[in-house]
Amino acid sequence: MPTSPLAATGATALTAGTLSGTWQLVDIQPAGQAVQPRPATASYNLTFENDRASTRADCNVCGGSLTISGQTVTIGPAMACTRAACPTMEFESVYESILGGDSNAVLQSTSLTLSSARGVLRYQR
Repeated sequence: MPTSPLAATGATALTAGTLSGTWQLVDIQPAGQAVQPRPATASYNLTFENDRASTRADCNVCGGSLTISGQTVTIGPAMACTRAACPTMEFESVYESILGGDSNAVLQSTSLTLSSARGVLRYQR
């Protein structure tokens, strides 16, 4: 019998250590909308280091504070971002709006899913 809900799902407990490093974005799913794969020509990743989160969103970079409490990951409350006009601006704007704030995080092996009322972000190592 599993000893915790995490064990039952195969998920890993969240700590700064388990999330540490860089995750590559696979896709996004804005609330109430279809899944949108990451644009093939653009780099989107999320890096956790100590109490900071940073992301590359095509030709822009953003950074903000990071808090982990149970299965909740909070990035922000606000992220500071460069604002260059990247080719994937529309996708980038939606991505950043889903990323900032509180998200429920599920870490399974080499995948990380962040979900909230804003939508879902899926990453791979």
